[in-house]
Amino acid sequence: MLGNPPEMIYRRYGKTELQMPVLSCGGMRYQHGWQDHPLDEIPADSQENLEACIHRAIELGINHIETARGYGCSEAQLGLVLPTLPRDEIIVQTKIGPGANADEFLAGFETSMSRLKLDYVDLLSVHGVNNDECVDLTLKKNGALTAMQKLRDQGVARHLGFSTHGPLPLILKVIESDAFEYVNLHWYYFDQFNAAAIDAARERDMGVFIISPSDKGGMLYQPPAKLSALTAPLTPMAFNDLFCLARPDVHTLSIGAARPTDFDAHLDALRYLDDPPSTLEPILKSLADELVRVHGEEWASNWMKGLPPASAVPGDVPLYHVLRLYNIAKAYDMTEYGKFRYNLLGNGDHWFAGNKLDALEWDQLDDCLAGSPVADLIPGKLHEAHEILDGDPLKRLSQSE
Repeated sequence: MLGNPPEMIYRRYGKTELQMPVLSCGGMRYQHGWQDHPLDEIPADSQENLEACIHRAIELGINHIETARGYGCSEAQLGLVLPTLPRDEIIVQTKIGPGANADEFLAGFETSMSRLKLDYVDLLSVHGVNNDECVDLTLKKNGALTAMQKLRDQGVARHLGFSTHGPLPLILKVIESDAFEYVNLHWYYFDQFNAAAIDAARERDMGVFIISPSDKGGMLYQPPAKLSALTAPLTPMAFNDLFCLARPDVHTLSIGAARPTDFDAHLDALRYLDDPPSTLEPILKSLADELVRVHGEEWASNWMKGLPPASAVPGDVPLYHVLRLYNIAKAYDMTEYGKFRYNLLGNGDHWFAGNKLDALEWDQLDDCLAGSPVADLIPGKLHEAHEILDGDPLKRLSQSE
């Protein structure tokens, strides 16, 4: 990166009143592994790299450090560096799955704190509120929320939130419960489906944290040449950052740094935040024009309209996601990203729910598409999508060793 990095920008994180940096240090890529390893088994170079990432983040003004009980040895490795930092100058978040009941959640929290070696966390999230069962485990009497409120009353968890990979109606349901102060969710240029959840969070003065904008948002750290040309003068990653942060009700983006230099490419977006439209508008036009050129105006304008949820499709196929991946693979050469996400279907559990098109009951498809203005085009598009994207089954990163 040439020149001095821009000064970090901070936004009020909703009703928490925390001053949140617009870039956060996500803790799921710099740890030694996805299992809990004893500290004496962690190689010195792994720990040195993690600590270098943290110190680089702090140097850049990125003082929000986010991790989870489910991120293997991330918490334990962070426990060797976080206690050395001025506690009132960092914002620490961890996330814990809902568990079967409040006692199980509390046990998970005790494990997290023993690894982090902190007296309190600023932000505590229930992790993976992705389906109705998770919602029930979270909100029921003596569930995760009961435990979280107890921890807040004790002062060991300052603010409560939830993290979700679930469908929009579920996210809205949890937001509208008014139980939480912030939400971690997915929303990017290449997947804007959860915009209504951001609107709902704003109405309740909740903090909004965007999960994995560079990876889940399009594998933008290794963009195809065509996409890079369309987003110039910004890189695709900086463009997506700026697109997200152009909404003032989006407060921070998770940067899952694997090495200290991974933060640098994201800083460019900060240079344009005083006037996002002047930079974004020509790029948005280029992307929209190319989508129309490749797919035609009728498809580009109508493909999302009237699509049923996966639960209403025979075979539990998420048509929105399949068609979204098909669209960007063809229009922007984002085929590798499309293949990665598509081949998680059937293997991602509730973290990326649904099945590939080989599970679809094609003879019942027409009934599902009654509300679509391009229903006649969708079967052909789906067949082509499967041809382009199908491959070997893949696992989520956290399913690896």
